[in-house]
Amino acid sequence: MTKLRISTIPDSRPVKLTIELPAEIHRDLLLYAELISGKAGETADAIPDAARLVPLMVGRFMETDRAFQKQRRGRKPASAVELAAIPSGR
Repeated sequence: MTKLRISTIPDSRPVKLTIELPAEIHRDLLLYAELISGKAGETADAIPDAARLVPLMVGRFMETDRAFQKQRRGRKPASAVELAAIPSGR
C-alpha cells in the first residue's frame, strides 16, 4: 500500500464548519479517501467519507507549519468567551 501521511481516521467530537472546495481539490480528496481504504476503484460504500479527512489534513498542516507553531506557543489559549465573539462568516 502507498505510504500516506494520514492512514486512519480517529473518532472525535466535531464542530460543524461549512466550506466550499474547488472541484479539483474535491476530486483529489475523494481519491485520497479511496487510497486510505485500500479499495481504489471499488464502490462508494467501501470508501470512507472524504469530508472526515479535511480536519485531519488541516490539523496535520498546522502541526508541520513551523511559523504557526512558533506563534502558537507564544500565545495564551483563547477562552470560550473570546471564541464566541469571533464572527462565523455567515
